[in-house]
Amino acid sequence: MKLLLDANLSWRLIRKLLPEFPESIHVSETGLTQPATDVAIWDYADKYGYVIVTNDEDYLRLSLSKGFPPKVVLLKTGNQSSNFIYELLFAKKTAIEALSDSELIGVIELY
Repeated sequence: MKLLLDANLSWRLIRKLLPEFPESIHVSETGLTQPATDVAIWDYADKYGYVIVTNDEDYLRLSLSKGFPPKVVLLKTGNQSSNFIYELLFAKKTAIEALSDSELIGVIELY
């Protein structure tokens, strides 16, 4: 499963996530003009099959208005360390995989 980490998350997470979420990248690695707009990131994720991981609720609105894919993991944790985010994503891997595979669900919120 491929995760696309939004700019509001540290690029340093990628190295930790790759064993569990192969082919995952940070938005800074996409080649999109930086700072990339939410719509540009949305379109990139859709085109290349990524699940967006973000703490930006604008992606929830995009999912409601455009539908899915792409899927969105919305972090509702407030400002947390990269290690906390890694541990949360690792702990919720099954839920993230279920989101990725679902034809009915476009967004999950993680707390």
